Amino acid sequence: MASPTRTDTPAGTAADRPAGPSAPSPLAPSPVLAPLRWLRRNAVVLVGAASLVYLLLPNVVVMLFSFNKPAGRFNYEWRSFSTDAWTDPCGVADMCGSLGLSLQIAVLATVFATAFGTFAAFALARYRFRGKGTGNALIFLPMAMPEVVMGASLGTLFLNTRVAFGFVTILIAHIMFCLSFVVVAVKARVMSMDPRLEEAARDLYAGPFQTFVRVTLPLAAPGIAAGAMLSFALSFDDFIITQFNAGPSTVTFPMFVWGAAQRGVPVQVNVIGTAMFLIAVAIVLGGQIAAGRRRRQG
Repeated sequence: MASPTRTDTPAGTAADRPAGPSAPSPLAPSPVLAPLRWLRRNAVVLVGAASLVYLLLPNVVVMLFSFNKPAGRFNYEWRSFSTDAWTDPCGVADMCGSLGLSLQIAVLATVFATAFGTFAAFALARYRFRGKGTGNALIFLPMAMPEVVMGASLGTLFLNTRVAFGFVTILIAHIMFCLSFVVVAVKARVMSMDPRLEEAARDLYAGPFQTFVRVTLPLAAPGIAAGAMLSFALSFDDFIITQFNAGPSTVTFPMFVWGAAQRGVPVQVNVIGTAMFLIAVAIVLGGQIAAGRRRRQG
């Protein structure tokens, strides 16, 4: 009678080895490289957050020092918390007058630059005419030209034509350099619009005026609003071009700040800067909320 076959397990195989922690798989991710992989996945977010902090940090400092009560004329060191500047923002002589002049010039320059720039943007984006390439190049020229060159050129023009320096010369100069930014913003929006929407309106027996008011203008409104806000900010903040074209009695808010900096910037300047910054943030947030509601309703 044949004996049953016996299968022996060779010595040193897995069955004879004591149980223990298994060796890591060569395909398993190394824990040493985990931070590098996390940085690679979130690099764009980190760079964006760092850029925002870099941009907003000066505004935070201005807001903080608007509640300061300096010991002397210079508001450079924190002394004590105070709301005196907020309760009396016009406590410094001629500051609110210069602020009102800057706001008036900025509003008028924005209105004229937005109107002229919108018409020019539609003409450059929708029509073909002789000199269109030259017109596009000339539109970008004020954006690429240094402000010192533009300010000196306009000042020389007004001086040679015997135009009295003052409110009108500042307004003309501001409209000129704001016009380019409006054209660029509106033109980019117009070129991205779908022409089939306007064709559909005409197919539904809408006239040219109805098509423009009900279809074209609402579609171009974001670009027009962006150009208008950019024009207002650039006009209100401008100093170099204004300095070349201002009269002896026309002192804008940036010119007032520049003159006050040589004697000591008052805390009220920080108050005005903080108020303008908060108003701008409120306008942007309001626009974003309104756009989000329209998207949800649509």
